[in-house]
Amino acid sequence: MRYRDGRRSICVSSQSGCPLTCTFCATGAMRFGRNLTASEILDQALHFRRIEAVDHCVFMGMGEPMLSLDNVLEAARRLPDLGITHRRTTISTVGWLPGLTRFVDEVEEPIRLALSLHAPEDALRSGLMPVNERYPLAEVLAECRRYFALRRRKVFVEYVMLAGVNDRVEQARQLAELLDRRVFKVNLIPYNPTGAFDGSSRRAIDAFKAVLDRAGVPATVRLTRGRDIEAACGQLAASRDAAAA
Repeated sequence: MRYRDGRRSICVSSQSGCPLTCTFCATGAMRFGRNLTASEILDQALHFRRIEAVDHCVFMGMGEPMLSLDNVLEAARRLPDLGITHRRTTISTVGWLPGLTRFVDEVEEPIRLALSLHAPEDALRSGLMPVNERYPLAEVLAECRRYFALRRRKVFVEYVMLAGVNDRVEQARQLAELLDRRVFKVNLIPYNPTGAFDGSSRRAIDAFKAVLDRAGVPATVRLTRGRDIEAACGQLAASRDAAAA
């Protein structure tokens, strides 16, 4: 992903498929294959570095990184050899608590943490993300706050905007009350079509962000990249599997 400020960022996968079945994500509808090895993760970065220099990496592709934490960390710790420092590496999770707890306890390098949140309360989040039934919001957010207390680094919150589902102004107020503005920074993500939901309008996204802004919760709207080849956020899935379905 190329940005006007000169950043060259890559998004890498940690698994083939994903076992956690988030309803808005095309990968969640795939059959889970296996964890990728550290070498397979690094190969993704090497592929793009052969084209041009890269300096940022996000573990936000296929799979849940905290389910393959040893391989993910082994790969992340090698990224500086490719020109991507730890401070420019971000590992995302839907809130898989055993891995998240290990990450908070064990990772002393300044690797960033991101949380896929997508709802401000448990009932809605469980409907969108079945993992929330096992590890509810209060437990996951407590670990994120502990990360901030130990490492003094903010947690990025990913929030995909689904029309009529999680994009109402009152839900923005709930989110603002849920998140400590000193600990979290919100990244609002325009929904990329997978057939399951409709994406929020620009007007709805702007109204949602305005509530967060007034509450002092840092928030940005993510640029959409890769939608034309069905490789944007939430769209990663094998066309072969889709055709067979």
